[in-house]
Amino acid sequence: MTKIYGIKNCDTCRKALKSFVGAGKTHSYHDFRVNGLSAESLDNWIKSVGWEKLLNRRGTTWRNLSEEIKGAIDEGSARDLMLENPTLIKRPVFEIEDSVVVGFTKNEQALLGL
Repeated sequence: MTKIYGIKNCDTCRKALKSFVGAGKTHSYHDFRVNGLSAESLDNWIKSVGWEKLLNRRGTTWRNLSEEIKGAIDEGSARDLMLENPTLIKRPVFEIEDSVVVGFTKNEQALLGL
């Protein structure tokens, strides 16, 4: 079963959920805002795909950070920021057995079998 992480008002997350339902794929959904995010999950994702791929530099939360914070970002500070503000995580994040897929472009859709 695939576990999908995201937020309900994210268009990409809604598109991913709709695709999973349409394809009849078994999945569960975890909303960051409602259910929070464990440090263990985030650490596993960072280990699997790297903090740079997880950090959403295109969203409002990132744009609202000070230039000082953005300029000094590294793995440790990115991890802390993502735990504090899960909307800084690129969405959706898919956990499939021992692998992690981030985003929902055509490449990720192919990896997910959609």
